[in-house]
Amino acid sequence: MDELTVLRELEPEVPALTDEARAAARVRLAGAVAKERRGSRSPARRLVLRAAFTATAAAAAGGVYAAVTRERGNGVRLHTLSAAQVLRRAADRTRAEGSGIAVPRGDQYLYSREVYTRTMSRSGKRTTHTDEFWISEDGSRTSRYLYDGRIVDMPPLTKHEVVSPPTEYAKLMKLPTDPIGLLRELGHADFRTEDGALSAYIDLLMLMRGPRVLPPGLRAAAFEAFSKLPGIVIQGGVVDALGRQGIGVSRDGYSIGLVFERGTCAYLGLRLEGVRGARTVGTELRGGEKYLEVRALVASGVVDEIGQRPR
Repeated sequence: MDELTVLRELEPEVPALTDEARAAARVRLAGAVAKERRGSRSPARRLVLRAAFTATAAAAAGGVYAAVTRERGNGVRLHTLSAAQVLRRAADRTRAEGSGIAVPRGDQYLYSREVYTRTMSRSGKRTTHTDEFWISEDGSRTSRYLYDGRIVDMPPLTKHEVVSPPTEYAKLMKLPTDPIGLLRELGHADFRTEDGALSAYIDLLMLMRGPRVLPPGLRAAAFEAFSKLPGIVIQGGVVDALGRQGIGVSRDGYSIGLVFERGTCAYLGLRLEGVRGARTVGTELRGGEKYLEVRALVASGVVDEIGQRPR
């Protein structure tokens, strides 16, 4: 079973990929995800969270973000921020805040809870869902994914399987906290090329996507690494599942990106576009209805057992 089929099982509403789309997705997707089922003989395994990479490609709106700031005694002044500036501000903010989460042990679980809204483009129907994850920190225990009430358990890693980017804190500690060093350590010294930029973008999204306790400076380095990639653009206004006003940042032409709070540039979650009910005709997707999904990370932490939640 290939990795794109696994993703389809986790997100059954997304139509089958065409050969052309599948080839494009595999530029790095094949290295960013892997077999999730028991019995896989793949030498590598990556834990993949639902809907992270199953949306169809959609053009992102480029340009700049119009930000409002207040000056003492002078009312309101309008200025613009580029995608790179938003990412650098997000990096500065996360450095100042710190993670606030205890360093996990190998026998513990990394917990996260996400609330997401899905809005259909034609009908305007908007639904709200909740996902929860309990991921074994060192991969030695069963992990659990709770997708809007549907339970999926993943067996422990075998000695031949790995997670990349890693979930183990000790391994994350070894990653550089400068953006260029991080890109190179992740295997993307060619990040200025088209294929290299896409490959780096996927791996950085994976680093941000999964439940992880990131060492000091690593999240900031990841935001700054995003800013170094060519083709990073603003996606315009976004409202997350908690009603927070945000702005999207993604790679041009890619349907998945990050969401930051408007004004503060605090990281909120992910934004993605997909298609529900489409059918494949030749190399094209036809019919169906597009949707916008916005995910908000509402809780994260470290627990001792599956089913436990941080206080």
